[in-house]
Amino acid sequence: MSEAMLSKVRKLLAKAEDPACTAAEAEAFTAKAAQLIARYGVDRALLAARDPDTDPVGDRVVDVPAPYALDKAGLLAGVADALRCRAVRRRQGNGFVMHLFGFGSDLERVDLLFTSLLVQAAHGLAAATVPPGEHPAAFRRSWLAGFSLTVAERLRRAEEAAAASAPPPGVSTSVAVVLADRTARVERRLAETYPRLRTAAPRRLRGGGLDQGVAAGRRADLGGAGLRPGGWAARSSLDRPADRDRGGTVNP
Repeated sequence: MSEAMLSKVRKLLAKAEDPACTAAEAEAFTAKAAQLIARYGVDRALLAARDPDTDPVGDRVVDVPAPYALDKAGLLAGVADALRCRAVRRRQGNGFVMHLFGFGSDLERVDLLFTSLLVQAAHGLAAATVPPGEHPAAFRRSWLAGFSLTVAERLRRAEEAAAASAPPPGVSTSVAVVLADRTARVERRLAETYPRLRTAAPRRLRGGGLDQGVAAGRRADLGGAGLRPGGWAARSSLDRPADRDRGGTVNP
C-alpha cells in the first residue's frame, strides 16, 4: 500500500480518535478509512486483470497463540473472508496455525487490519464490564465473537460499495466478473493444497458479552495501528497469559 494511501488513512483515524470529535463525526471518519482500504483492494484487482504479474495468488502461515486462540483465529478468518481471502485453521499446541490463501494485495490488507483489530479488541475487552456471577472467560469469548462478526460485516459492506462505485476496468469484462474470477482462483489454490478439507462444527458460546462485542465492533477503526509497521508479529494484551482456550480442532 502506498505511503500516500497510508497517510490519508492515518489522518482520518487521527481525527476519529480526537476526544473533541462527536460520535457521528468519528463514525464518518472511520467509514472513510475503510472505504479507502476497500478501494485500494479493487484498484489492485483491476490492475491485475490487465497485468496478472502485478498481483499473484499466494499464501502465508500465521501463528495464533493462546490465550483465546480460537477467538483470535475467528477474527482473522472473518477479516480474511471479507477481503476475498480464505483461511484454514490447524491446531498447534495450545494455539492454532492459520494458513491464509489470497492475492498478494488482499493478504496485505488482511495483515494491516488484523493487527489493528487485535489491539482494538484488547482495549475493548479491558473496558468491558463482566456481569456479576458470569465467568470472565466465557464473557470474553462471546464478546470477541460479537466483535468479530460485526467487523467482518462492516468490511464486506465496504468491499461491496467499493466494487459498485469502481470505474469500468478497461478490459473486456466487468468489475464483478474480475472479482469473482479472483475469488475462484483463490478457492482453486486452497482446494489444491487441501483437497479433503472439512468444515468445523458450529461453536457454542455461553457468555453474555455478545451485545457489548457487537457494539465495540461497530466502533472499531478499520485501519488504525495495523497501518504502521509490525504486521503479523504485533502483539496485544490478548496475548498475555490468562484463561487458556480449550476450543476444538478443525480442518485438514
